[in-house]
Amino acid sequence: MMRATELIRKKRDGGELSREDFAQLIGGLMRGEVADYQASALLMAIFLRGLNERETADLTEAMLRSGRVLDLSNIRLPKVDKHSTGGVGDKTSLIIAPIAAAGGLAVPMISGRGLGHTGGTLDKLDSIPGFNTRLGIDEFLRVLARTGAALIGQTDDLAPADRTLYALRDVTATVESIPLISASIMSKKLAEGIDALALDVKTGSGAFMKTREQSRALAERMASIGAAHHTRVQALVTDMSQPLGAAVGNALEVIECIETLKGRGPARLLEVSRELTAVMFLLGGIESSMGEAQRRFDRILASGNGLEKFAEIIEAQGGKARIVDDYSLLPAARHQEPFVSRQSGFIAGIEAQTVGFAAMALGAGRERLDSVIDPAVGIVFRKAVGDPIAAGEPICALFWNDGSKLESARALLEQAITIAPERAAPLPVILERIPNDVPGGIS
Repeated sequence: MMRATELIRKKRDGGELSREDFAQLIGGLMRGEVADYQASALLMAIFLRGLNERETADLTEAMLRSGRVLDLSNIRLPKVDKHSTGGVGDKTSLIIAPIAAAGGLAVPMISGRGLGHTGGTLDKLDSIPGFNTRLGIDEFLRVLARTGAALIGQTDDLAPADRTLYALRDVTATVESIPLISASIMSKKLAEGIDALALDVKTGSGAFMKTREQSRALAERMASIGAAHHTRVQALVTDMSQPLGAAVGNALEVIECIETLKGRGPARLLEVSRELTAVMFLLGGIESSMGEAQRRFDRILASGNGLEKFAEIIEAQGGKARIVDDYSLLPAARHQEPFVSRQSGFIAGIEAQTVGFAAMALGAGRERLDSVIDPAVGIVFRKAVGDPIAAGEPICALFWNDGSKLESARALLEQAITIAPERAAPLPVILERIPNDVPGGIS
């Protein structure tokens, strides 16, 4: 076996690492033969020198093979998942998974928790009484076969090298590397045994990738990894300059998802959910054109089958399915107060990252993975970018339990919200589609 120091030197000096090099390094790391400090040195070399598409795919393969890869061959439906790079108020998984399952797909969704100003799917699901996001793989597969969708957190035996490398990236200032981000995401998703993947790559102030160029590069790299592993990947680049939807906060976002499944959701949230689900129908071969796939989404939503499927998934994972009709079963904040405008005009901006920090200040988010969050608290906007506003009129409502946190949240909202004398049109929510070659095309 080539020594780790030789591979570190090779990448440090701008050389290319082979598939065997990555297999040896990741295998050695998992066996304890490669030290953490050596892996950290390699991560910094990759951060500085980069990886080409072939190297990124090979690193993904080595990480993927570090643990178990699910065998879903006994499930006859097309296996298609969706992944979002995360943002403020991004709750589409709770809408997409049930509608996609009701539409004929199997959706094995392994999700993450929120960190910092971005929310996490697992935190929203954990606010549902009894809902178990910690299913073992065998139970996860049983729920998937029974309902067509299952939503859990990453298990110890799926891509374990990713957890090791991510922990090292977090403490070595090497998180912001497109090849490393791509390999991290795709190793976990490919370990699910899926046939195809729809990606929602966020861009803007509330996203991890702040610019369109960064988001496009990340989407393209993940699509190339999918192609190298014979898994179809289609990405949407979507706007995260303002929160997606009206609610920011875990139980509040669950309610907003249920309202969306009842046909009463905010327009931008519905648009992203509709487009991503339609892409999943195309990738899975359920429909052959984007128009047909969109109409399938519309029919499922209008029929109530998506809501019924969500209740079925909740029950199958131990939760109280009655929450879809009785929101009082969800955690509720003890206090609520309006945040009013000091002037008249038009909402010109709702800066997503700062709104995320305001929700964190109330207790809705976590600064560290081991932080405890309050599932009941958060913010619900009554106005969106482009809406008129009068002085004294509520822009949003704050839901809180700890009054000592209110002042900080209010100050952050003052920074986040811009009011102008004239109306400016908001950015479209769907900015790009990468690649643009799904059957029937993306209209």
